Amino acid sequence: VQLVESGGGLVQPGGSLRLSCAASGFTFSSYVMKWYRQAPGKERELVATIGSPGGSTNYADSVKGRFTISRDNAKNTVYLQMNSLKPEETAVYYCNAFRMFAGNYWGQGTQVTVSS
Repeated sequence: VQLVESGGGLVQPGGSLRLSCAASGFTFSSYVMKWYRQAPGKERELVATIGSPGGSTNYADSVKGRFTISRDNAKNTVYLQMNSLKPEETAVYYCNAFRMFAGNYWGQGTQVTVSS
């Protein structure tokens, strides 16, 4: 099982990034996919969720209207489009795959830094 995040980097406040998470080793379409983030000295927090095989989405209140989670089951990939980024959203962003009684998998994370 592998989850490989990409797309992080340095962006100015108000800018945008698109994160990707490529999955392998399990039946991707059967898993709920989530994005979490963890800032230095803080607990990991749930940012966005997309159901399996797709359609239903949920977001943390702090990112509603600015972030969009989506998935492409043909490519075994989940995305997080992040717009209007704020400095306090600097964190390591993690991809998670979850299916009850089946598996709970994590990626290695990708750093997002929002700074001028």
